[in-house]
Order: sequence, then structure tokens, then C-alpha cells
Amino acid sequence: MFSLVIPAFNEEKCLYENINEIVKYVQKYDYEMILIDDGSKDNTWGVIQKLHSENSHIRGIRFSRNFGKEYALCAGVAEVQGDAAIIMDSDLQHPPEYIDAMIEKWSEGYKVVECVKEQRGKETLKNRISANAFYGLLYKFTGYNLKNGCDFKLLDRQVVDEINQLKESQVFFRGLVEWVGFKKCQIFYTMKERQGDTSKFNVKSLSKLALTAITSFSSSLLYLTIFLAILFFVIAIILGIQTLVNKISGNALTGFTTVILLQLIIGACVLGCLGIIGVYISKIYDEVKQRPRYIISEKI
Repeated sequence: MFSLVIPAFNEEKCLYENINEIVKYVQKYDYEMILIDDGSKDNTWGVIQKLHSENSHIRGIRFSRNFGKEYALCAGVAEVQGDAAIIMDSDLQHPPEYIDAMIEKWSEGYKVVECVKEQRGKETLKNRISANAFYGLLYKFTGYNLKNGCDFKLLDRQVVDEINQLKESQVFFRGLVEWVGFKKCQIFYTMKERQGDTSKFNVKSLSKLALTAITSFSSSLLYLTIFLAILFFVIAIILGIQTLVNKISGNALTGFTTVILLQLIIGACVLGCLGIIGVYISKIYDEVKQRPRYIISEKI
């Protein structure tokens, strides 16, 4: 048996049709489907209940509030009972016709089968630039090349068990999959048009996800503060030598332009470094509190 893990947030309008479309591609298998309502404000939970009443293979989890997609994926993976889990979105941008190919690759011995976007579909220029910047920064600071990657993937039972043992509160799910390793392969696909409302992701949410991803999987930003300190120390030496030469030669200018510029540059550097350190301290603070990642209000 394999499991499908599908998060949903405010998907009342198209969830019923989309899930039944996915079922057409998996009904020939022994499967279970876990739908996670991430604290939707509409009747998404009612649709999940209806789907469950019509199909005993479908189970539902409802969050007490909106915790975010990363935590919804963790909740679904924690409930997986199958020998493998397929993670996908509910809006059909992850084409269900690729499920057969994913299972075939898994049967060949691959522990992780990743679907990678060959084409990103119709995107605004702003979203395309934001996505490229996100993956570029992530690769620069963590070494994980997740460009055009997505949450559409198959995870072997062994991978699922290892991910379920990772208990950090700040979660970047794709990063966790990359971190645990195992034998993996890729399948390229063309992303379809979204069925339903517009995407819930925007520049703000992507920036927040990027910060979580970088600080969760790399301490490079902390070492950046050391680099900046060395850089400005070298600049200070150069300006100091220049000032002494001008003084000795009698060409020293009156005023404090150089001093003021140095104070502004060093002050900005110090504040920036303190900000980076503050981000890491806030992550430590969140971990020390040991609050649960999410709260489940109902299950069916």
C-alpha cells in the first residue's frame, strides 16, 4: 500500500473535483489518501468529510488554525501507514498522471523520487524573480540545489520514518528530504494551470520561507559577520595610512568627512551583524520553548 499526503487551505471551490480527479489515477492501487485542512476559513473541512463518506480510502486531519503548508506536510507524513508516501498539492498543478512513473521508479529501488519542473507554467515576472532569488540564496548558503524543485515527490517508508524523527520546530520540508539523503532520482514534468483560487504564496511568504530554510540548514550568515569585520578592518587600515600620508605631506583636509563615513559604514555593519545574530537567537528561542509544530482539532 502507498499513501498520498495532500494539504489544503481554503480550497472549498475545487477540492472535491480535484481529489476525485486524482483518485482516477490511484484507484487501481492499494492506497490511502490523507487530506490536511490547514486551518481553512471556508468549508474545506466539510468537503473533506464528504469525500471521506464517499471513499473509505480517504482520511482527514484538521488543524486548530492555519500553521502553514510545511507543518501540514509534517502532520500528513506522521500519519502515513503505507510502504511509500506521495506528496502533492490539491490544485492539480502536480499532474496525477505522473504517479505511475513515480511508483515505477520506486519499484526500481529509489528511495526518493523527485518531480522537477521542466517548465514553470504561467508565472508573473515578480514571482519568477522571487523564486530564482530564493533558490539562488538557498544554494549559496546551504549547498542544496533545489531549483525548480517542489513538494511533488515520492518518499520510501524508510525516508518517512527518518523524517518523522526530526523534531525541530522551524521546518522547511524540502530541506529535510534533502538532508536525510538516500538514493534518489528525478522525473521532469510541466506544471499545469492551477485549478481553484490563486496561489497563497507571495513575495512576503517566500521571503519568510527562505529565511527559515537558510537559518535551519546553514550557519553561513554568522560567518558572514566575520568576513565583514575583516573587510572593514582592511578598509580602516587603508584609510588610516592615507590619512597619515596626507597629514605628513601637509595635504590633510579640515573636517570630519572620513570619520563620519567610517562611523556610518561601521555602524551599519554592526547593526546588520546584530540582526543576523538576532535571527539565529530567535530560532533557538523557538526551539527551546518546545511547543508542538501544530495542533490537530479533528481527525476522520
